[in-house]
Amino acid sequence: MDKKLVFASNNEHKLEEMRSILGVSYFIVSLREIGCFEDIPETADTLAGNALLKARHIKMYYNYDCFADDTGLEVKALNNAPGVYSARYAGELKDSEANMRKILKELENLPDRTARFRTIIALILGGKEYLFEGVVEGEITKEARGNAGFGYDPIFVPHGYNETFAEMRADVKNKISHRAKAVEKLKAFLI
Repeated sequence: MDKKLVFASNNEHKLEEMRSILGVSYFIVSLREIGCFEDIPETADTLAGNALLKARHIKMYYNYDCFADDTGLEVKALNNAPGVYSARYAGELKDSEANMRKILKELENLPDRTARFRTIIALILGGKEYLFEGVVEGEITKEARGNAGFGYDPIFVPHGYNETFAEMRADVKNKISHRAKAVEKLKAFLI
């Protein structure tokens, strides 16, 4: 396999998901595998900005072609919050359970539970930068359901389905998710 890219993430769930979606066409290398153990700052105020910060860091300090992503849950009734602050919505500890509890509490008496997941992937290849976006529309449940997935998966039901992302089989989620859509765009570009 001659197509190798560094995925600028330390999140094992995301790494596993990316490897599954990209299949055998690409060898995805983790940050750990290139000796990068620092926490790359995500200080931008947009998903695209954070994805680019991470990709540029890897290119600058490790000189690899790479890609990075940033994902946000946008809840319509909460003015698209948490958005870029999804990972630390309930505090800097990045506690998924606390994040979900906070959203469920804020939506408790609101009728509109419309939400969407957005993923932006930044690719640096041959010294050029590219962006790819994936979006999945859905609803926030009234309680967490399911044990698979990560982050907000237990409270998000994509339109057209009755299961949360956390209740779905991985192969189903990996075909319809925001990240899958962005990765498919990335993959189509790379072929």
